[in-house]
Amino acid sequence: MASPLAAQNAEPTRSIVSIYRAAPGHQLALLKWFAQQDEVAKAASVPASKLYVHQDGASWDFVWIQPDTTKAQDDALDAAAKKMNIIAGPMVAIELRQHIAEHTDTFAAGPIAAADWLKYLGQ
Repeated sequence: MASPLAAQNAEPTRSIVSIYRAAPGHQLALLKWFAQQDEVAKAASVPASKLYVHQDGASWDFVWIQPDTTKAQDDALDAAAKKMNIIAGPMVAIELRQHIAEHTDTFAAGPIAAADWLKYLGQ
């Protein structure tokens, strides 16, 4: 099965991949924060994020893959959060940081099959 990129012959979809290690005792609170953000995204008609939960191995607790949003989507997210009486704007990051010991963020393209990425690269 071809990836969406090959089918559409378009630019790869960009996402923000975040890896979180929860602050001690904050795993459940962080998970609830993710769920709340998903509700805000749904209310704003922004594509849902994908959450991966650590099972065994490395020291991370959660990997959260979010769509790379536009300014209009960011505004819709803020408006939806305010309507739901949830923290919005730059304070969202402050609220998040009370639940994490460390995190990393990076932009990534995908999901995409390796063969389709090669085609995108002209290989």
